[in-house]
Amino acid sequence: MGHSGTTVTMFGSILSPESDSLNKSWAQFEQCTGITIKYTGSNDFESQLPVQVQGGTPPDLAIIPQPGLLQQMVKTGAVKKPPQAVVDNVDKFWNKAWKQYGSVNGTFYAAPQSANMKSLVWYSPKAFAAAGYQVPTTWADLMKLSDTIAASGKGHAWCGGIGSGTATGWPATDWLEEVVLGKYGGDVYDKWVSHDIKFSDSQIIDAMNVVKNWMLNPKYVGDVKAIASTTFQDAGKPIPAGQCWMLQQASFYEAQWASIDKNLKVGPDGDVFAFKLPAVDPSVTDPVEGGGEFTAAFSDRPEVQAVQTYLSSADWASSRVKVAPGWVSANNGVDKSLYTDPIDQISAKYLTDPNATFRFDASDLMPAAVGSGEEWKQMTAWFAEGKSVDSVAKAIDAAWPS
Repeated sequence: MGHSGTTVTMFGSILSPESDSLNKSWAQFEQCTGITIKYTGSNDFESQLPVQVQGGTPPDLAIIPQPGLLQQMVKTGAVKKPPQAVVDNVDKFWNKAWKQYGSVNGTFYAAPQSANMKSLVWYSPKAFAAAGYQVPTTWADLMKLSDTIAASGKGHAWCGGIGSGTATGWPATDWLEEVVLGKYGGDVYDKWVSHDIKFSDSQIIDAMNVVKNWMLNPKYVGDVKAIASTTFQDAGKPIPAGQCWMLQQASFYEAQWASIDKNLKVGPDGDVFAFKLPAVDPSVTDPVEGGGEFTAAFSDRPEVQAVQTYLSSADWASSRVKVAPGWVSANNGVDKSLYTDPIDQISAKYLTDPNATFRFDASDLMPAAVGSGEEWKQMTAWFAEGKSVDSVAKAIDAAWPS
């Protein structure tokens, strides 16, 4: 109880209901150490954190979902290097790629927390069975199914929402990333992240046109502009209501179903479930886009380091898994049998598959001015204002730091 009576502040983008399980996950740690962890979540996290840091009032810890934002924060000089115990945990429990994502210019700053599988399509197994639809395993079959649903006149083939406070637009960046990775593979994806391949280059323009024929296709989605004004949390509501058939959204969307209807059953024969988004080009082996979060410290007080160390441990990851269906860790110290939730099992399977073409969310890796700045803005304008593919691509390229 060496830290009894101390408080550690933490700031992130995780909101209720997800943040409720976050608070439960460290309750035992708080009891044992006497530390109170005061977590605050905000829809405006990405814009608020830099303001707090520049104003000299940063949180003790921040849960940062974008390596690009982590780099921006490290450049301010405000981020503290973690204690050796955190480094040891990361070396022991994560593969090297995750440590790189938490490093800036070769120096390690932030241990990974969650991992999420983005390459999922949510649907209703009950509705599919009643209509005689099969889960598609190729992109061609997925588009054929979309055409069949569109022709039936019974609801939209796809629903979507890209609203997310000051982070509005991020789900649209995921749709583009899925297509770039699933059509052109990891090498083109990496060159795109580093801007060796520009948004205005032919492969990315081609990928944007694939997205245009999919999620900006009125035949599939109805009112394209409505996607810009619908929050990502509300995007799945039409599925259980029978007004829409499919939603491309990450594994963490599972937490939203209970807030839409607490009686919804998630599972292979339930009200809602998910299948893996197929590769656009079948020659790309199991493309998996993932995201994650990293714990960065703005204080090196002993109690802050104690919390930071705990959050990098297999003990905390296991505790979080137990209280939070829909939450997955790439921490290999977590016993796989703890994943009792069917979505978590799919996610853990693909996130730990050595043969999958795994890449981290591209907009999160790009410089913050682009990935969580102009790209979000332009993607939103693409949906809300019907901007052309070429003008969207040009505007994003122009924002790239020289």
